[in-house]
Amino acid sequence: MTQSQSAYFLSDAIHAERRHTLAVLVDNEPGVLARIAGMFSGRGYNIESLTVSETEHEKHVSRITIVTTGTEKVIEQIKTQLDRLVPVHRVVDLTVQGSALERELCLVKVRGKGDARVEALRLAGAFGARTLDATLNSFVFELTGTTEEVERFIRLMGAVGLVEVSRTGIAAMSRGAEGMQEAALPDGAQGR
Repeated sequence: MTQSQSAYFLSDAIHAERRHTLAVLVDNEPGVLARIAGMFSGRGYNIESLTVSETEHEKHVSRITIVTTGTEKVIEQIKTQLDRLVPVHRVVDLTVQGSALERELCLVKVRGKGDARVEALRLAGAFGARTLDATLNSFVFELTGTTEEVERFIRLMGAVGLVEVSRTGIAAMSRGAEGMQEAALPDGAQGR
């Protein structure tokens, strides 16, 4: 026997916050990142992760990957506002497109001697982390993985002598043969 759905539950689903990963192609020029960050802060939206790099050197185009959280309505507002900014060529919601590949790089410095040192090496090996620097008292490990893997690694290293962490933020890309420029635009949307 199935229960009928109440309209009250539909409202909860519409207003539920969800994490989204947005890929944004922009002209690589001074002030673009400040304008995008200003758009987020001016409207009270939070950026959980932000990565930026020039990806097409000849065309001077950069790719910005932004992770943010919001209701469906808020995410649509963010995408619309981003798309209106002059240096923005394309905004793609990788979360809507399907399961995107997401990776983050972290550098983790651990200090310790004796058993703590051995445990740090064992944990790094279990996670597939590379040792970038080693002294008699410390290590610097490099790990690339999902945000959850990076968080777990950092948490475990905290128990053996974590000193410092540096993280890149998320880099993401959709699966399949299509590039971001070729991805289908939503109905009625225009590409620049």
